[in-house]
Amino acid sequence: MTRTSYPTDLTDEQWHAIAALVPKPKPGGRPAKYCRRDILNAVLYQTRNGGVWRAMPHDLPPYRIVFHYFRQWQKDGTWDRIHDRLRTRVRRQVDKTAKPTAAILDSQSVKTTEQGGPKGYDAGKKNQRAQTACGC
Repeated sequence: MTRTSYPTDLTDEQWHAIAALVPKPKPGGRPAKYCRRDILNAVLYQTRNGGVWRAMPHDLPPYRIVFHYFRQWQKDGTWDRIHDRLRTRVRRQVDKTAKPTAAILDSQSVKTTEQGGPKGYDAGKKNQRAQTACGC
């Protein structure tokens, strides 16, 4: 089935850069109905546009399949390997070492302690309005 592409779809060059890192279908059993690139494009669509998984467009693979692979690749480290490959590639393009040697943390994004807890004291206040006899 052909469909018009979404802005989040991988180009051929992008797909070839990470295709080897995406797990192949397991041998035996029923053959895969959707190619891995279509599943990855659906995950990218979902992560870019947000919303509920069930609201994915109908021209992408079914949300249950896409979510299954999203979680499976999260658990087996596929996303980490893709991220590492792309980070290394970008850093080499700008003549930096493959792995970063420093990190910058901002106090707005990294919270160190919880501040809060109970505040004030209400002293068991009751409603000060006059009550009617019938409770209305």
